[in-house]
Amino acid sequence: MPTPPPVTYRHGGLVCTDHTIDVPLDHRTPEGPAIALFAREVVAEGREHEDLPRLLWLQGGPGGRAERPNAAGAWLRRALTEYRVVLLDQRGTGRSTPADRRSLARFGTDSDAAAGYLAHFRADSIVRDAELLRRRLQGEQPWSVLGQSFGGFTTLTYLSLAPEGLTRAYITGGLPTLTGHADDVYRAAYARTLTQNERYFARYPGDQPLADAVAAHLDTHDVRMPTGERLTVRRFQTLGITFGTASKSESLHYLLETAFTDGVDGPELTDTFLRGVDAAVSFAERPLYAALHEPIYAQGSRATDWSAHRVRQEFPAFDATAGGPLRFTGEMVYPWQFEEDPALVPLRGAAEALAARTDWPALYDLDRLAANEVPVVAAVYHDDMFVDREHALATADAVRGLRTWVTDAYAHDGVRADSAVLDRLIAMGRGEV
Repeated sequence: MPTPPPVTYRHGGLVCTDHTIDVPLDHRTPEGPAIALFAREVVAEGREHEDLPRLLWLQGGPGGRAERPNAAGAWLRRALTEYRVVLLDQRGTGRSTPADRRSLARFGTDSDAAAGYLAHFRADSIVRDAELLRRRLQGEQPWSVLGQSFGGFTTLTYLSLAPEGLTRAYITGGLPTLTGHADDVYRAAYARTLTQNERYFARYPGDQPLADAVAAHLDTHDVRMPTGERLTVRRFQTLGITFGTASKSESLHYLLETAFTDGVDGPELTDTFLRGVDAAVSFAERPLYAALHEPIYAQGSRATDWSAHRVRQEFPAFDATAGGPLRFTGEMVYPWQFEEDPALVPLRGAAEALAARTDWPALYDLDRLAANEVPVVAAVYHDDMFVDREHALATADAVRGLRTWVTDAYAHDGVRADSAVLDRLIAMGRGEV
């Protein structure tokens, strides 16, 4: 199928140009099967004819499509004052060739084949996709990159594999451990998540008995969400992922206050509550997040082996059957979610194969990072629930010339919440701060 020509349109003070190119599924065999890669280039209206440099936005995730500029958010408004911004739908997401239960159905029961396919959707492939897109848009001229969360992880891979493609790198909440195993990541994450639980229930003390009551009700009743699947206690616990961002940090409180109503036979959970829970816990819109959440940390011969599930045993506070107050989990993915979430059930075999895989290529070149010449600045959020501060600072020390700004003023989504975050990073990149 021929590559469609770029399409340009205007809305809300923005000029958008849609680009679609074909890229190899496996960059090691460029003559092999291809997938589509979509990116939306955005420039402020009135500046579309100016020779502005490009800034590539690498979304958090894994498995998250680039945000849609229906109304320019905080970071995008700031970036558009001096850049053309390229919003990349990372492979498998958005308008790029999707990887989900429907598209992966062609593998049938061949879980190893499906896992082999998904193994090509990590940061190393995303970087090579970005390089093909860069050359399509501007030849050999390098561009800058802004990586948020997993996008920051991918930026470190970019600096490892193709630093010649970058003029500058901005990272927000996204400095990963370069050498640690997934066990190290989740062990630190569980401790931070417990801290977030304590802060949450201190802020909303009335929510503890309410959360406990919901868990007790789910334990003794077959409660179905609007989509038909049962809501279990352990799935209810995953709502703790909302603790980590400013945009969602209060959402659990406002959800819990709608939890119960008086039914014919006693208290029942409301449709409003169940619909809100479903929207928060379903992976229907981001199945790759679940399938690849542990593989994004995998390097070398050691399998991830359902790391979050195993490490959880070291933190008995999360055991809802132990009789203590309910504690919510955070950014963890468990094998049972591939049994309970209809969007993930068809991916269970592939997820098992990925968890057992022992031949992962390296994502980071430690020597190249130690000799880095690309200016890099990073916002490290002091109380980030999703990315460990100590891991981030150790990585910063391993990258030559990387400058950090450690702040407790923002949560993990600070760059989206306040344009001042990107404003400071740009000033740091210029040596003004």
